[in-house]
Amino acid sequence: RIQLIKIFNPGPRAREVDLTWYCDFVMGPAREQTAAFLHVHRDGQTGALWAENGYRDDGRGEKLFMAAPGQETTYTASRTEFLGILGSAENPAAMYRQELSGSLGAGLGGCGALRFTLRIPPGLARQAVLLLGAEDSVEECRRTIARVASVEQAKAALKEVCQHWEQELGIIRVRTPDSAMDIMLNRWLLYQTKSSRVLGRAGFYQAGGAVGFRDQLQDMLSLIWTDPDGVRTHILESAAHQFESGDVQHWWHPPWRGVRTHISDDLVFLPFVAADYVEHTGDTGILDEDVFYLKDVEIPEGQEDWYGVAEQSTVSEPLYLHCLRALRRAGRTGAHGIPLIGTGDWNDAMNSVGDEGKGESVWLGWFLSCTQRRFAAVIRRIGLNDDAAELEEAAGKLEAAQEEHGWDGAWYRRAFFDDGSPLGSAINDECRIDCISQAWAAISGRANPQRVQSAMQAVEKHLVSWEDGILRLLWPPFAQTAQEPGYIKGYLAGVRENGGQYTHGALWAVWAYAAMGLGDMAWRLLYMLNPIQHGGSPMGRDRYKAEPYVVAADVYSMPPLVGCGGWTWYTGSASWMYRVAVEELLGLKLRGDCFAVEPCIPAIWREYNMEYRHANCLYLIHVENARGVSCGVRQVILDGRALEENRIPLLQDGETHHVHVLMGK
Repeated sequence: RIQLIKIFNPGPRAREVDLTWYCDFVMGPAREQTAAFLHVHRDGQTGALWAENGYRDDGRGEKLFMAAPGQETTYTASRTEFLGILGSAENPAAMYRQELSGSLGAGLGGCGALRFTLRIPPGLARQAVLLLGAEDSVEECRRTIARVASVEQAKAALKEVCQHWEQELGIIRVRTPDSAMDIMLNRWLLYQTKSSRVLGRAGFYQAGGAVGFRDQLQDMLSLIWTDPDGVRTHILESAAHQFESGDVQHWWHPPWRGVRTHISDDLVFLPFVAADYVEHTGDTGILDEDVFYLKDVEIPEGQEDWYGVAEQSTVSEPLYLHCLRALRRAGRTGAHGIPLIGTGDWNDAMNSVGDEGKGESVWLGWFLSCTQRRFAAVIRRIGLNDDAAELEEAAGKLEAAQEEHGWDGAWYRRAFFDDGSPLGSAINDECRIDCISQAWAAISGRANPQRVQSAMQAVEKHLVSWEDGILRLLWPPFAQTAQEPGYIKGYLAGVRENGGQYTHGALWAVWAYAAMGLGDMAWRLLYMLNPIQHGGSPMGRDRYKAEPYVVAADVYSMPPLVGCGGWTWYTGSASWMYRVAVEELLGLKLRGDCFAVEPCIPAIWREYNMEYRHANCLYLIHVENARGVSCGVRQVILDGRALEENRIPLLQDGETHHVHVLMGK
């Protein structure tokens, strides 16, 4: 972290300004646990303070440094000295002293403070650089400090950062009749995903730093346009956190410390994202990449999970076999022929529905069958016809069971408890309907079309509140029911998964309407989910109470919290909003050596524009909807030449190419 401070003196005489910089250090899961064990030193070569935690149980020997390069500083590592015995950061005791004492060592409270003086001539400005960072050794700390020690170096670093983000965020630009969504799509959603979810793996509501198996895999779905190499690397890294039995670490801190669980959907996301990557890039070579498995103790009988440090197995296999192991394990079914839910199936808070090993997930059934068919199509490209046929046969059996036992009469059920009783059914007093079962029935493309239509009508009737601007995950929320779904029941009614808007699931509903060709409904919901809409008025801002420029995982649905946002920044909803908007609605779809434009938009839109930068080429895409339809393309024109089909070649001739898409049939 580089802070560049500039102070201007407009007066007629020279001034001296004292600057004091204070930091609480953590170097572990929580400051309260680590503060007593942090040892703070001073580096005579750079003047930096550096801290280490010799008691970290993960074996990492990082050095944390704070420095004000080029300044003559006084310093302290004593929290009591700086804040005072009864003091606080709002009124630190050290601000009433001329100098800091120079106290260093361990057991002083785990902090650092630097103070220095800037002498500023009249009419001029002075600048200073502050650095905070971590490296594996003192030598590396020194090298990092030297690289950005001067004002000029700091400015150059800032310029480099800006250029990097411009490159990352400027691959696709859109201009539509919905200017608020343009703002989110053109920078913010990708920035939220890359900065918070991938690089930091942290946000205000969660700062764990772990890699979630399903979480970060889903984030890759939006980065396929901007960083396909990074997506490839992450898929292989995720496969390396799979055990030989097919299950995975639900989350981990690199390299191998993590938690092993009975959660069922993690397994399916590896082949789902791998298939998506191959479809987008045409890179079938990834399927033959050898990846080692992990080994660890099995989860003890009667426990939901096991936390520890796994070891790399001696067994390695190509990625496609990792995916097949995952799909076969996920394909274990219960009494109704529907996949076992385990101790969670995307909704981790439903951890008691199947904790005895018999509960089943209707949602997982649709997601799994969809993935089985997608992955089968991908491995046929490399000649694995027998494995593909096996997956397609399994998907067919699963879809039949879903229709026979998952249908509730007007919508699809959510799950079956261990005792065989349904969840997400009209007979339930709470959670009579759940959004994601209906959404994935539509997305899969394999459910009965009449039933899908009924199910998505039920979503609008029971889960969408146009007045409050939210789409609930399920309804009614859990409160008094005798059934024990899990810790979801411990949430307040209407909060988070328990009947609030879980934006992740709401975006799947948008995708579902788009898959049905209902562009008006899909975009109307997407417009409603846009956080900018919550901040459009003083009343809306007071109610929402969250940043209106990033997606919130939650929006609460029950008084007195109706419309209040929560869990911003660190949510996979950002990636899904980008993916659903760009691909399923605006219709920009990458397919190996070409791309297509397949819109599903409001019929009232007459046109919109996109820019797509690929390699050294720029594609200027104009979509014309003179006939006022929601979907369908009758002609695509590339540089004045009509194409025979909707396949626009990806060129590398350094030119700007014009694409004209005419909607209609």
